[in-house]
Amino acid sequence: MAEQQIIGRIHEKKILTDICRDRQARLIAIYGRRRVGKTYLIKQFFNEQFDFYFTGSFETSAQIQLTLFQNMLTQSNGTTMAPPQDWFTAFDRLKDYLSSLTKDRLVVFLDELPWMDTPKSNFVQAFSFFWNTWGSTRKGLKMIVCGSSTSWMLDKVIGDKGGLYGRTSRSIYLSPFNLYETEQFLVHRKGIQWSRFQVVEAYMIFGGIPYYLDMLERDYPFSVNIDRLFYSQGAPLRTEYEFLFRSLFKNSSVYRQVVEILAHKNKGLTQKELKEAMHSYDSGSMSSVLDNLCKCDFLRKYSAYGKKEKGSIYQLTDMFSLYYLKFIGHQTGLDEHFWTNIKDNTHNSWAGYAFEQVCLHHIQQIRHRLSIKGVLTNVCSWSSQKQTDKDGTEWPGGQIDLLLCRADHVIDVCEMKYCQSQFTLIGEYERKIRERTEMFRHLTKTKDALHHILITTYGLKDNSFSGLFSATVTMDDLFAE
Repeated sequence: MAEQQIIGRIHEKKILTDICRDRQARLIAIYGRRRVGKTYLIKQFFNEQFDFYFTGSFETSAQIQLTLFQNMLTQSNGTTMAPPQDWFTAFDRLKDYLSSLTKDRLVVFLDELPWMDTPKSNFVQAFSFFWNTWGSTRKGLKMIVCGSSTSWMLDKVIGDKGGLYGRTSRSIYLSPFNLYETEQFLVHRKGIQWSRFQVVEAYMIFGGIPYYLDMLERDYPFSVNIDRLFYSQGAPLRTEYEFLFRSLFKNSSVYRQVVEILAHKNKGLTQKELKEAMHSYDSGSMSSVLDNLCKCDFLRKYSAYGKKEKGSIYQLTDMFSLYYLKFIGHQTGLDEHFWTNIKDNTHNSWAGYAFEQVCLHHIQQIRHRLSIKGVLTNVCSWSSQKQTDKDGTEWPGGQIDLLLCRADHVIDVCEMKYCQSQFTLIGEYERKIRERTEMFRHLTKTKDALHHILITTYGLKDNSFSGLFSATVTMDDLFAE
């Protein structure tokens, strides 16, 4: 095993270690967003020492997949045979090969399982038959299956109601890196010594996706790296957005439409509002689309303060998609030095919202800084339209993007501010925050204590108004493990 080469993934490595130590047959399912490092984790953990390894091929017919499968079997056992005609035969041959081995532990890795499940191929039925009739009885067999289509993995393997029901020994969800892991990856894997502000900006573009981070080069300045990856001739990430959706979802155009609508709605939309924006798209199908996008880490689903489940809001949180749709999209003829020469106002309008998403990706670090990790906390937002009370009092409406509603009857009202230096609170903005908080208290009728929290890059400059905030969370706090 080569665990020392793996950045982070402490919990996942422990699961794999524990599974490898026992002598029982184990079926392990690994899922997560495409490019998040699932294949790398397994290959590095096992030092690429597999008794059999096969990866599905994107948009390839069943017969070609079966031919490729047989080719890998031939490499493993040295026996040349005609390609199997179906997956039942293919897995029967795999069983015969594995049965011929006398090792105490066998490791089989099937990567990109969803791509093997082509129409009318009966792949899932054949795989479940193989596992139920032989694999689950072979002591020491570690069958690892992996897929980027999170919805497929959850529906067909982990949560299957058919032949694989309850058969998965362990499931491992691989999430994107947080800021701490991103920094560790850049330093130890890439030799990149950037400031934390630059690491945050990289996170605002790539999220914590190792595949994208691995493309960064230490010999180039940050801005040149971005130009090279997105805007130069033949830029490697220029077509990544379209491929992401085609590789994850069968009806990818619908998924892209949802994402592209939400890219222009910073606070997000309800399912009903999305349905209206898509011109009465079928409600049942819309629920499935939204659920799949959440499972694949493109969207987050959250509740507005005081609203029930049916009022849940969906917000685009995939950093890569946010960046792509803001600065690339369907545009042509972009300057190959676009990022180096980007104007401050264009950059800052994107950066403010992107930084908010970084904060939402690091709620646990924020709670740790506020010393409330042990306090049950609900994360939500709040907004209100302009309205008038019965006594004639007018409330202009407003929005709070992050509320930490705590079980100790405190609500942390969070301001998230992207700045290139310390944040300076001026009198006009201090008054605006107080008025908005008072409006929130009045309209929601909350009796909880309201604490103002600032989350920003370099902290808060001390002045006569800075006492508004009871605590400040800085960029460095977000880098906690």
